[in-house]
Amino acid sequence: MKELISPVNDVLFSIKRETDCDLKKPQRFANYSVIFIPAGTGHYHADFGEFEFKGPTILFSTPLQHIFLSSQEELKFSLLQFHGDFYCIEFHQKEVSCNGLLFNNIYVAPLLSLSDQEAETFKRLIADIEEELAKRSPDRMVLIAFLQLFLARASSIKMHAIETEKTSVVRDEKMEMFVRLLEENYLNFRKPNDYADMLSMSPNNFSKRSIRYFKKPPSSLIQERIILEAKKKLHLTRLSIKEISHSLNFEDEYYFSRYFKKITKVSPQLYREKTGISIVADLK
Repeated sequence: MKELISPVNDVLFSIKRETDCDLKKPQRFANYSVIFIPAGTGHYHADFGEFEFKGPTILFSTPLQHIFLSSQEELKFSLLQFHGDFYCIEFHQKEVSCNGLLFNNIYVAPLLSLSDQEAETFKRLIADIEEELAKRSPDRMVLIAFLQLFLARASSIKMHAIETEKTSVVRDEKMEMFVRLLEENYLNFRKPNDYADMLSMSPNNFSKRSIRYFKKPPSSLIQERIILEAKKKLHLTRLSIKEISHSLNFEDEYYFSRYFKKITKVSPQLYREKTGISIVADLK
């Protein structure tokens, strides 16, 4: 395990191997996590979703997500993790469009399938990062450059894969309409039946098609969309918990805190404490 530690003892950037971290057991990491798996098959469990993977692949998770791997094989992997104070994906959105693509997208599977050639590129980048971290005084800017290149390459491959999928996979127009309706109405409508009515579908058919299309039931997508917005406001603004609860149309901050904790297993206050408040909060 190689890591860069802040003056207050927070892990800002690190690389671990399978010998350093057991991902067969459920984990919650305070940092953004990127798991590179060069070979093997299995399932990636991330909060509400379960996603089948085949190596070489890269898996992604945001802070304090509930994640683990299940596989019949002994998987080898590299776990790359970074804190928002080390690299803010929102601040660097113009340079690397990974926010909403690799991270923080509830509709897209949080994984990236790679060709053998692409996998070799990421292996070299990981080796470069490990070499820099092994130095007595790792250069922070060099590490940021390596991380930015890693995320930029991954984002480019992911974007190309999405564009290819649009022309090769049969689209479910009703489910695509659900995405649009949810984005427009998640603050006001929070029951699957509300959206089933809007789509003129039976609740049972709606649920089955959502699970088939998104690998998640509609109830999970609705909850995830609300929680995603809450996490953004906790991390990217200095709004108080009361102000955030009001902006999300909760009755009061106590109900919001209970709702957030029920789904994420941590309170809004603890989430903000663990992830910190982004520099973006002071730029807006």
